[in-house]
Amino acid sequence: MKILYILLLSGILFSQSGRAQTYSLAQLEAAFLKNNYMLIASRFQVNQADAEIIQEKLWDNPTLSISEVNLWSNQTSEQYPPLLGNYGRTQQVAVELEQLIETAGKRKKRVAIRSLEKNTAVFEYEELMRELRKDLRQAYNELYVISNDLEKLQESVAVFANLREVFKRQAATQNVSRADWLRVQSELVTMEKDQVDLQAELIEAIGVIQALTNMPAMTIEQLSFEDMPQRLHRNVPLTAREMAFENNLGIKKQKNQLLIADKELELELANRKPDLTVQMNYDRGGNIMQDFFGLGVSLDLPLFNRNKGNIKVAQYQIEEQRANRSALEIALDTRLSSLTAQLMRYRQTLDRWSDLDRDAESKMLENYHKNMLSRQITLLEFIDFTQAWRASYQSMLELQKNYLNTYEELQFVVGNDF
Repeated sequence: MKILYILLLSGILFSQSGRAQTYSLAQLEAAFLKNNYMLIASRFQVNQADAEIIQEKLWDNPTLSISEVNLWSNQTSEQYPPLLGNYGRTQQVAVELEQLIETAGKRKKRVAIRSLEKNTAVFEYEELMRELRKDLRQAYNELYVISNDLEKLQESVAVFANLREVFKRQAATQNVSRADWLRVQSELVTMEKDQVDLQAELIEAIGVIQALTNMPAMTIEQLSFEDMPQRLHRNVPLTAREMAFENNLGIKKQKNQLLIADKELELELANRKPDLTVQMNYDRGGNIMQDFFGLGVSLDLPLFNRNKGNIKVAQYQIEEQRANRSALEIALDTRLSSLTAQLMRYRQTLDRWSDLDRDAESKMLENYHKNMLSRQITLLEFIDFTQAWRASYQSMLELQKNYLNTYEELQFVVGNDF
């Protein structure tokens, strides 16, 4: 009994270990956020902006000047106390220390500009993340459609492959015409060509997911589409427009650019006021005093340059950013209306098609196949039904993909998931 239990347990563990892990869309997105190298590189730009803020907060280094050092002396040299041992009785030297002191809060204004520029880096990172995540979701939608289309197409290929063998044998015995056999053969070739095309599209779409998630071994068999029915029945909130004007990344970036332009104007206005340079100097043997210590201050006199040109440039930049913001808001409103209208049309059509029984249609294909073999319907009627059945199913899948992709596009434009 114990041996039987051990064998049963080991069989269960073996079957679980041999089963490939499946990934839902949420798991794919988690892997994308963790492993995507483009996102990792973009995060460094945010770190660089942080470093620039730290650098901007620092004061300028003081300037130390040593001058008037004589390498020899002449007969007119005066005698001073030595500097070191017996050296320096005729040595002259001047030392000056200068420190720039910015006025009118220029440094704080530059720090404020760098902080706003960091916001731009954050927005660009978020925009890249949302753009790539949209690509990931749309590739996932594409794979859902392709896998379902391939599944149904394989049913038809199997039917026509069987039919080709039947007609081949009957054509040999002249029970059916050779033209009918060639008609079945050509239809099968067309389906197999469609199958190859779908497999190529599948490879391309799975390649997108592999690249975005950094999982090169990912296969279509590892993807789970269990959440697709719920994703096909999502609604757009009534507050989508308000959410868009609050969360849209283009609007956020434009608002930030307007704030930067305002701060640039403040900085240019502050630049009208001259900075101070505080000086402290020591002079040995160069003045009426043997050891002279002095203090001084220097500043530019704003007589000819009052920074009028740069102030005008900053004012024009503010007007430019305001105009850009108005243009973006109009474009956003138009885009929202277009996407919402498209989504509504897709939703209405999908609701009308929701009553169709796809399993019943598959069974009808089997019945048509049997009826055609029993000569109750003609070969052309069977092919016509098969083509119409496949076209109908493809149209439904295409509509589902358009609905899913448009929904993701709308969420991207709004700047937030509903």
